[in-house]
Amino acid sequence: MHKISVAIAGAGLSGLCLAHALIRAGFAVQVYERDSAPHIRRQGYRITVDEYGIAALQRCLPPHLFKLFLATTSPTDETGYFRVTNQKLGEIFRLTFRSDPSGIDLRTPRQVDRQTLRTIMLEGLQDSVHFGKEAVRAESASDGATLHFSDGSYVHASIIIGADGVNSALRKQLLPDCEPEVTDSWGIFGRTLLIHNGHSLVPNSLSTSGVFAMGPSSRGFFFTTMKFREAPQSAFARFKVDQIPPVTEDYVMWGIVLPKEQSPEHQGNLSKEMLLRFAKEITRDFHPMLQRFVERADIDSTMAVKVRAARKPSNWPVSRITFMGDAVHVMPPTGAHGGNTALRDAALLAEKLEAAVTQGEDLEKAVGSYQEEMSIYAFREVEASKKMLKRFSSKNPLMNWVMLRAIPWMRSITNKPIPTE
Repeated sequence: MHKISVAIAGAGLSGLCLAHALIRAGFAVQVYERDSAPHIRRQGYRITVDEYGIAALQRCLPPHLFKLFLATTSPTDETGYFRVTNQKLGEIFRLTFRSDPSGIDLRTPRQVDRQTLRTIMLEGLQDSVHFGKEAVRAESASDGATLHFSDGSYVHASIIIGADGVNSALRKQLLPDCEPEVTDSWGIFGRTLLIHNGHSLVPNSLSTSGVFAMGPSSRGFFFTTMKFREAPQSAFARFKVDQIPPVTEDYVMWGIVLPKEQSPEHQGNLSKEMLLRFAKEITRDFHPMLQRFVERADIDSTMAVKVRAARKPSNWPVSRITFMGDAVHVMPPTGAHGGNTALRDAALLAEKLEAAVTQGEDLEKAVGSYQEEMSIYAFREVEASKKMLKRFSSKNPLMNWVMLRAIPWMRSITNKPIPTE
């Protein structure tokens, strides 16, 4: 397999996951990332890794890195919840997730810090990942494909993988009818240290919950905690990796969803300080605990995001170039399936390519099989996340009255209120 070369555009979760799998299988792999350094840009915070994401990481990563990943996820020994509430944290409904005190059931979802996971996956790839290399176009040929960069350089490989995110230049070139749609929602995301003055900002009653608080004017506020099973600095030292953990303390990840007509887009590119002030202003009607998350947020971690959703290719030709993750199937964060689907892509593509080489089949056949199978599960998740986003941001007055007032009132009669202090 040393004759099979793979060039991956993008050193995000899916690109690095695929690189590990193919290198372990004997492929010659190089990864090209447009950012000039690993942590120069925020790429999200806490994500929920489900059984598909966990299985993909187990299949692709070296065993010691998979164990390090498990060590730095959230504990699984307590029952977890996803709660939908009104803006004052009056509960509308909840979903319950079983606990796993042993921590070894890999079907149990768990939280992971995205930057920490990415740093873990950079371990061992120091000679294979090249920063400051922005892919601008690719050309397929019978013997492989050529990847061109913004600095005028290029590389030729047996196969090229576009894992370069939602703004993928390669997708714009090769799948021009698949530009993601901008939904009617915007997001403002932030991070706040969990412990302030020796006290947790999140009460024990909500410490294992993800909460989406539906507010007035179709606004919503989501928050959850990122608590590490083992402190990253301790785990990284114990596994003797060369990387430095980018995050070392537990935190609250929060996000505000609002209609695009209420977004600050018309004000141009706001500074992080101005964006945080805007977030404080639009959360004045929410529960004081939610306001505290914004008031005590890390300014540098605040960012605004247009919520986008992929369009399924009407015609996806099979060639020596293909795509993974947000480059082809970006989806709203509702449902928490974006990162998992990207990791699932990496495991599936690795499996298809390895099988093709082992069985002496054409790489194009492997790519075609991957694209066909991936399109089924990925765009199913895109549609599901779009429906959930629409449900959470309904503008129907009657539905909003029922969800925000009537149901919480009825549940308050039969259920104890959520303790918030």
